Amino acid sequence: MAAGAVNFDQADVITRALARIPGSVGVDICEQAAAELVRLCGELDADLLKIVGDRILGIVAPEVADELDREAAEREEAQALRERYFTMTPDGVGVRLRGRLTPEGAAVVRAAIDPLCKPVAGDDRSAEQRRADALVDVCRLALATTDLPDNGGDRPQVFVNVDFDVMKQELGVGTLDNGDRVPPETVRRMACAAGLIPLTLNRKGQPLDIGRQTRVVPGALRRAVVARDRGCCFPGCDRPARWADVHHVKHWSHGGPTALDNLVLLCSLHHAEVHKSDGWTVFMDTDARPTFIPPTHVDPLQRPRRNKYHRRQ
Repeated sequence: MAAGAVNFDQADVITRALARIPGSVGVDICEQAAAELVRLCGELDADLLKIVGDRILGIVAPEVADELDREAAEREEAQALRERYFTMTPDGVGVRLRGRLTPEGAAVVRAAIDPLCKPVAGDDRSAEQRRADALVDVCRLALATTDLPDNGGDRPQVFVNVDFDVMKQELGVGTLDNGDRVPPETVRRMACAAGLIPLTLNRKGQPLDIGRQTRVVPGALRRAVVARDRGCCFPGCDRPARWADVHHVKHWSHGGPTALDNLVLLCSLHHAEVHKSDGWTVFMDTDARPTFIPPTHVDPLQRPRRNKYHRRQ
């Protein structure tokens, strides 16, 4: 600075860069770093010098920098592993998720949900809502496999404990196994991919008989639906079959059979849409193809529509 080769800002950058070098590297390496930074002051202003100062150790002693980087990465990974957590807490509206993942764990989650997060035509969900739905879709796909331990591999089961006369009518508000209440539309949508196990109770509420599952779509029948539909049948949707539920066109609770001409593939987003009281409706046309009728707020004329993505016709 006395000779005018280094100005105040450059000197400040150099002293800060040297202060970040661990003392374990030795005095000689620190002196080499200082000399190199001073030499560069004739070529670089303070901003550019700071960029070099952040990686000066890799310039003057790359083998030492590599070892320090490795040790730092190991410390960061160990800390992330110790501090990882995941909680699900009811907040009066829904369930709030909080947590922290390791970088590796976050990369796995991101790789799984990113393909399901892209916006599609007519999708008015926010990016945050798409990520939330994608996380549920990934878990739903995992439940459909036989690779999970213990009770893995079974689709969700809805246990209905009601009088027989009520059972013949529309399903009412449902209660999940943790006590959370869900509306009738959600109950019916969940029931599409679940087994219905009727329980006959005596006057004391004790079970007398448990019937066999009758709502579940067996593997061979699902394969036939997949071969016909190839993916979600909702107009404009490009979701593949592996992300889709099998929906009963005529609800099972209304006497609809578990048969090919009463089943259609729908992704979770559009499965929810057709279960809305004022949403889209689906029927099997004369050519045995799923056809959709939009609600009046989408098309006042309610003209029938089909998915053109999976079948180019």
